[in-house]
Amino acid sequence: MNYYGVFDITGPVMTGPSSSHTAGAARLGLFAGYLCGEPVREACFILHGSFAETGAGHGTDKALLAGILGIACSDGRLKQSFELAKKRGIRFRFVKADLGNVHPNTVRIELITQSGRRFSMLGSSVGGGSIQILEIDGVEVVFGGERPILATVHRDEPGVIASLTAVLYSHNINIGNMQVRRTEEKTGMYMELDGQLPEGLKAKLERIPGVLKVLLLDGREPETAEESWPDSV
Repeated sequence: MNYYGVFDITGPVMTGPSSSHTAGAARLGLFAGYLCGEPVREACFILHGSFAETGAGHGTDKALLAGILGIACSDGRLKQSFELAKKRGIRFRFVKADLGNVHPNTVRIELITQSGRRFSMLGSSVGGGSIQILEIDGVEVVFGGERPILATVHRDEPGVIASLTAVLYSHNINIGNMQVRRTEEKTGMYMELDGQLPEGLKAKLERIPGVLKVLLLDGREPETAEESWPDSV
């Protein structure tokens, strides 16, 4: 027997018209903006399937861009996202493409920050405002956005990952999912966590030698773009 909560039945509080094409799209944009970690200068949204074919009529394009700006699906400013982005000097474009064997409501979000750094995220809106993040900067992940997420950038040195996980262990935080991507100079790590995140956890992780950047999301979307962009490292 399947059990459903009130949210599953009624859907999210949102600016319409569609929970999958609008609310889910805005959440994908919010998570991309947060995980990117810096103010955005340019955004490209590669739309797949239903997002590509019917998204414009459902406001998918405006919702995705609104999310990048830090505007939640319940915020009436979502409909003015094009104008707001232009006022902030953010360039944006939408491209239709076949992204392969993925959900019809899928988008690849490619961002360029004000510092020139590139970031990408692949994600799907799977219905009722729920999302699934499939890839972050080339790392395959399976994040639903409902549990806390820890993303770090650190030097590729022995002991850094062990130190990070030791801090989590000291706070009785379990790692539900973990992905690591190594380059010649740096390592990116993404974790999905179980349990409550204590105050001061981000600061403790940032003090670990070799850690360059820490992004910590407690399962709630950031309410504003400013809150979603930690200080650059």
